[in-house]
Amino acid sequence: MNINLNTHYDNKRITTALLLAAGTGSRLFPLTQNSPKCLTLVNEKTILERLIIGLKKKGFKRLVIVTGYQENCIKEFLGTLSGNMTIEYVHSPLYRTTNNIYSLWMAREIINEPFVLVESDLVFDVSQLEDMIFPNRIAIAPMAPWMNGTTISINKTKQINSFHTDNATHLNKDRYKTVNIYSFSLATWHAIIERLNQYIAANKVNCYYETVFGEMVADGNLSLQAVFFDNKLWYEIDTIEDLAEAEKLFPSKSKNAVILGNTLV
Repeated sequence: MNINLNTHYDNKRITTALLLAAGTGSRLFPLTQNSPKCLTLVNEKTILERLIIGLKKKGFKRLVIVTGYQENCIKEFLGTLSGNMTIEYVHSPLYRTTNNIYSLWMAREIINEPFVLVESDLVFDVSQLEDMIFPNRIAIAPMAPWMNGTTISINKTKQINSFHTDNATHLNKDRYKTVNIYSFSLATWHAIIERLNQYIAANKVNCYYETVFGEMVADGNLSLQAVFFDNKLWYEIDTIEDLAEAEKLFPSKSKNAVILGNTLV
């Protein structure tokens, strides 16, 4: 029997975030030769540092990071506390031979509350998070020439009605790009874990978690509300060319603080 896990929206703000940062970032070599992608500098400030600053501004109290490649670099950079935000780690030992579905599955035991899911290759203005800190939402954006990967379709009430893995063009007005930021209620998370368990048991460890989300949307077991991101206020960094474009959108600000472990400098 199909179930609707999102018949109404919880007005309680989410204060936990999950960051998937296990991959090798091979398309950013040589910048990622000795450090993970999330520590790549975007105008003198790392992707990870930008995320930490944004999460703290929005009142997040807990950050869980799934690590893999060069995990010690992340731990040395952040430590276990940044201001009043606790930072915890889960190591994915199979990071070289698995995809993000496995990284998400690795968080199944450590997170037991509503949370926001973020990928480690995103830079975005903190203002874009405002509508994402409530459960069962997905960040999307109008298609643009630089975008590729998973897209979605929505209905008249801005609910997601399908995921697409084919390469839609920016001219397709019926598709929107996934920003790779999601929020989930606890009930939704438990349902996702159940489906993830099935995939991992079947050794489908090289899938993207969007495959699971799309399947659950199709069979009525996942309902997500669309939150629109401004294309000028976020960017996904996979390549050196992406990094150059992101630096145009996010210029350096010398007065911004640097967060290292427990210390602001």
